[in-house]
Amino acid sequence: LTQMQAFAKTLPEYSLVREMPCIGDTLAPRLIAEIGDVRRFHSKRALIAYAGIDAPPYQSGKFRANNRHISKRGNRYLRKTGYEVMQGYVMHKPANDPIFTFIEKKRGEGKSGKLAMVAGLNKFLRIYYGKVTELYRSLPAIE
Repeated sequence: LTQMQAFAKTLPEYSLVREMPCIGDTLAPRLIAEIGDVRRFHSKRALIAYAGIDAPPYQSGKFRANNRHISKRGNRYLRKTGYEVMQGYVMHKPANDPIFTFIEKKRGEGKSGKLAMVAGLNKFLRIYYGKVTELYRSLPAIE
């Protein structure tokens, strides 16, 4: 863990990830390690699919399924780390945070706790992707 933290601190996105609510010294290196280089994903949807929390389409002819489960085809360790991050959001209830507000909105719609947390993780990964890709775009290119 100490080696992971030391290596993660050398990465440009470490301070950005640490600024996010409910992500501490242990979860930040784990999250960065499981996602890897964000630039390898062509979109935020690709990152969500990599985590395995996307719902695969199911249709046949005119039939279209609405209630689908997550695919679980992606990185199970990233899913577990993300779930731990969402547990932190639920426990600490950060004020005026869009992810916690989204989780509470889903719970208000009658979704179960796990389902709301997976939806929150989906939103978290979208925000993570946007912030980290923006950070890498703002850095000078190394040749």
